[in-house]
Amino acid sequence: MNISEEENKNPNPNTKDEEDGELEEWEIAGEGDDTASSSLKKVVVEQPQPLEHSWTFWFYDPRAKSKKATWGSSRLPIYTFSTIEQFWSLYNNIDHPSKLAVGADFHCFKYKIEPKWEDPVCANGGKWTVIFKKGKSDMAWLYTLLALIGEEFEYSDEICGAVVNVRAKQDRIALWTKNAANETAQMSIGKQWKELLDYNNTIGFIFHDDAKKLNTGAKNRYTV
Repeated sequence: MNISEEENKNPNPNTKDEEDGELEEWEIAGEGDDTASSSLKKVVVEQPQPLEHSWTFWFYDPRAKSKKATWGSSRLPIYTFSTIEQFWSLYNNIDHPSKLAVGADFHCFKYKIEPKWEDPVCANGGKWTVIFKKGKSDMAWLYTLLALIGEEFEYSDEICGAVVNVRAKQDRIALWTKNAANETAQMSIGKQWKELLDYNNTIGFIFHDDAKKLNTGAKNRYTV
C-alpha cells in the first residue's frame, strides 16, 4: 500500500492517538471528568494557621509535690504551640479538667510569661475567677482557651493567660491580666468572659498584690 492509500484510509492521523489516551498540548487532563477533578482537589495541602501569639501549657501535678520543693518549682512547661493545628493536636491528646487529679493546676499562658505573681508581666496584674461544681468545668475551659488563642477579647493585649484549678469540691478557672489598675480594661474582659461562658453568677477580680498580702482574705476590687 502506497502513502496516498494509507492517508485515504486514515484521513485524520490524530484519531488513533486520541483513542489511545494521548492528549494535545492544549488539552487539560481530566477536563470534564468529575472524578479526576475531585481527586485533584484532595491533593491540595492546607497551610498551617498561625496564631497571633505563641502559647505554653504548664502543669502542676500535686502527686509530684515535695516538702523540700520551693513554691511553684513543680509547675513545669509542657509544650509551646503557635498554630491552631498544634493546639487541637495537643488538646485532643491531653486530659481535660474532669480527668485531672485533685490539687492539679493546668495553665495556658502566652509564651515567655510564667504563671506566677513574680513574673514581671504578671506582677502588677490580677485575675477574674469563675467557679464550677466538681468535674463541670471542661467546656468552660475549652471556650476560655479558644477565646485566648483566638484573641477574642477587646483588650487581648492585657491578658497573660488562664489556669484551671482542680479541687476536691469544685473547679476554678482564672483569667490572669497585666494591669490590675486599668479598670476599663479589666471590666471589659470580665464582662466579655462572663458572656462567652454564659455564666450566671457574679464573678470578681482580685489584685495579685492583695492576694500576696492577704492570701484568702483578699477582696474583689471589681465585680460583674
